[in-house]
Amino acid sequence: MTKVWMRYLSGADIDSLGITGADIVGAVEDVLADHGTGRVVFEPRTHLVPDNGGKGHFNVLRGHLSAKRVSGVKVVGDFVSNFERGLPSEMALILLLDPETGMPRAIVDGTMITDARTGAMTAVGAKYLARRDAKVLGHVGARGTAWWNVVLLDSLFDFDEIRVTSKRPESRADFAERLAARLGKPVRACATWEETLDGADILVEASRLTSPEPLLRKEFVRPGALLVPYGTISALELSLLDVVDKVVVDDWRESRSGNPAFGALRPQLDAGLLTEERVHAEIGDVVAGTRPGRENDRERVLFWHRGLSTTDLAVAHLILGRAEQADAGTMLPYR
Repeated sequence: MTKVWMRYLSGADIDSLGITGADIVGAVEDVLADHGTGRVVFEPRTHLVPDNGGKGHFNVLRGHLSAKRVSGVKVVGDFVSNFERGLPSEMALILLLDPETGMPRAIVDGTMITDARTGAMTAVGAKYLARRDAKVLGHVGARGTAWWNVVLLDSLFDFDEIRVTSKRPESRADFAERLAARLGKPVRACATWEETLDGADILVEASRLTSPEPLLRKEFVRPGALLVPYGTISALELSLLDVVDKVVVDDWRESRSGNPAFGALRPQLDAGLLTEERVHAEIGDVVAGTRPGRENDRERVLFWHRGLSTTDLAVAHLILGRAEQADAGTMLPYR
């Protein structure tokens, strides 16, 4: 019987490989172009909601990358109160599989990948949908994905002003301080959503609400702005789409999938305010050049991304390739 081995890559193993933000953005942009040209197999997420009193749930994401000949599954927890235990709110594992034989190739710590590919999706979306002269960023949320949002966006736009907020004063102050040290520029911790978002060129909503609340109001979104909302629980004013010129999603089928309580624009979907006809494009079509992105500096554009399994697999595949070159990680016998 042929021996089968698979590589286990821990977070420390990944850290040792020197993967850069530019590497991650490049991997995500490439796979989005593959979405636009039909070179992926993508399945919407499913959820596992344990009977744990609402402490959290699991998302299960599946996909296949034709160009890279890899399939995979990610399981990621979403547990809002994990900070009380000193744990990330989102912890994940990614299983990479050989699509020719079904053989497992690797088990990869997906926690950093989840955070980084989310930030890269925000950044790639902004590359195509924000004004090129965007100089003010307003960001709600201070969890793991938030760090990558701000760092990767600033690598593209070199903002003159960055404003951040979160529910807890200590978390937003610490977030601003860490970002300022990393970026070498001031980052302002704001007390309110209005102070953070109103009039910003790029508005990112990555909040951690436990019940829907219309905290993001349409008057915050000025002409020429890009709004990127992706909190699990909706924080958008129901009528916000009234001022939006273009809606771009990562995948329309994904937008409608999963638990009906989850999704930044779920109330707009349920009310019939967001329909397939209302969606301008999927981001893969924009990256592949089959649909236009921003077409003028006055457009108000909304980009809603829920998270594509294919972006997880693209980043994990990049990491696995580097690990194989460096012989990093631990080889585990499968049989």
